Amino acid sequence: QVQLVESGGGSVQAGGFLRLSCTASGNIVSANRRAWFRQLPGKEREGVSYIVPDERITDYTTAVQGRFTISIDNAKNTVYLQMNNLKPEDTGMYYCATGYLGGTWFLPNNFLYWGQGTQVTVSS
Repeated sequence: QVQLVESGGGSVQAGGFLRLSCTASGNIVSANRRAWFRQLPGKEREGVSYIVPDERITDYTTAVQGRFTISIDNAKNTVYLQMNNLKPEDTGMYYCATGYLGGTWFLPNNFLYWGQGTQVTVSS
């Protein structure tokens, strides 16, 4: 089992920034690929970004490329999502996930462990 705890959400104006954090505990060996997902109002949960801890391989969904940066501090078992130039359409609940099962990374069903989520609200 892996436990994930997110923090860092909040309310900002368009153009602002936030940094989300997700700290893992428990069976960290199982915490392979670390990912961020979000669920926008009225939409299904979608992948935002992922990082492979030891290889530092990353990927992003098109909507956030150039604005969001994922990083990891292995010593702290914490993954970050730096979100710059936020837009109102980024408003939603953000979740971290791990326990990658394989397959398409941006599909929620391919991750086993989830945090409780942190709300991000961007006003225009």
